[in-house]
Amino acid sequence: MAETSTTAGPANSAAPGSPLERFFHIGERGSTLGREIRGGVATFFTMAYIVVLNPLILGFVKDADGKFLGGGAAPNLPAIAAGTALVAGVLTILMGLVANYPLALATGLGLNAFVAYAIASKMTWADAMGLVVIEGVVILVLVLTGFRQAVFHAVPAQLKVAISVGIGLFIALIGLVDAGFVRRTGTGPVPVELGIGGQLAGWPTLVFALGVVLIIALWVRKVKGAIIISIITMTVVAFVIEALAKVGPTVTGQDSAGNNIVNPRGWNLNVPAWPDHIDPISFGTLGEFNLLGSFSRVGVVAAVLLIFTLMLADFFDTMGTMTAIGAEAGLLDEEGNPPNTQRILVVDSIAAAAGGAAGVSSNTSYIESASGVGEGARTGLASVVTGLLFLVAVVFAPLVEIIPNEAAVPALVLVGFLMMQQVKEIAWDDVEIAIPAFLTIILMPFTYSITVGIGAGFVAYVLIKIVRGKVAQVHPMMWVTAGLFVVYFFIEPITAVFTG
Repeated sequence: MAETSTTAGPANSAAPGSPLERFFHIGERGSTLGREIRGGVATFFTMAYIVVLNPLILGFVKDADGKFLGGGAAPNLPAIAAGTALVAGVLTILMGLVANYPLALATGLGLNAFVAYAIASKMTWADAMGLVVIEGVVILVLVLTGFRQAVFHAVPAQLKVAISVGIGLFIALIGLVDAGFVRRTGTGPVPVELGIGGQLAGWPTLVFALGVVLIIALWVRKVKGAIIISIITMTVVAFVIEALAKVGPTVTGQDSAGNNIVNPRGWNLNVPAWPDHIDPISFGTLGEFNLLGSFSRVGVVAAVLLIFTLMLADFFDTMGTMTAIGAEAGLLDEEGNPPNTQRILVVDSIAAAAGGAAGVSSNTSYIESASGVGEGARTGLASVVTGLLFLVAVVFAPLVEIIPNEAAVPALVLVGFLMMQQVKEIAWDDVEIAIPAFLTIILMPFTYSITVGIGAGFVAYVLIKIVRGKVAQVHPMMWVTAGLFVVYFFIEPITAVFTG
């Protein structure tokens, strides 16, 4: 995180008695108008990458009916980008106005990967987004009724850490595969290899490798906006390479038998070239959700498990993020709680449902808000500034189609590293938590399924407690959840028994 700036007194803040001062208490929190504006701008540039990455994660995955997000037969990246920026802008402004807290929201990385690869592949995109809406409503009810504490304490803290670490590895693997850095071998006992035949071949792979080097260099130098700077820079490099080398796409056409003609050294998704025309702004994903369609599509048990998994990742991540931001800003009370905790959680819950309703996946609080706090932000005014900048970004959403995958996905590798750092919080010498955590972490990337990793970790945790005679230590909710995951894993044989 960025270092916290030295606070300033009310004399350098908004004019005493002014509407801004009365509403946001800028001087009271030791900030100034200038610092709030700078903080809001810093937070935006630190997390603006989500407008590019979210379409790349959601936009190229077909649902169970073979359709892309938005219901079309082809990816619609500009619409996803526009929806991503719009929802992030509106909800971040709402956080600033309602909770007066320097916390920005946008589509959650990890959550969007889970929605794409673990949910949409089993149903339609509309059904998947319906589950996200339900998850947000459930969290909102838990917050308003006070049950959030029960949910928070149900899952062991270190198992929550393992979930985050596993999602980080999964995200990094997606980046490596999408860039062609890691590929299927197609033959022999080894399932994957480096590049083509064990060699890094092709200009697009070089762009990715250079992007990883650049983003790491910027990050370790603590350059604000390192991710978005890297994406823009490598996009320019990719444009130059394509103009000179005429690399072309990976799939160049089809033969007479209808099989794809593959250029393994081509650009994986978008070919970096300025389009003949730029389509107008489209919000084609807004309102594309089916609230209850998933229950008939995959069954009640599977749908409930998916909702629970979404809720688990979303809810606990928010608790940690808002506390971390409050600690850096010096806003926590003697019990370690930020001001207006209830309001923060309410807005975050609404954001989850709003993301699903807009068809861009669950929105959640971003730890990148720490960059704004490092610039001196202490109030919700910074969030308002960040939100307004996201709304401006909607105008540029159509340009997302010109960014090649290889220039953008180095960010996924960095995000994977950042999430992996939490692994040190797991007690690896305690087998009761270490084995479930290990299974959670490795099975997410190895099975390409976040659900499998979480389920294996939950079941293993309860099983080890039973074997060691510590049944009383298992929270009742963990019993129920582990039982549901057992049914989930063996749903086919169970169905066969009852129907055969």
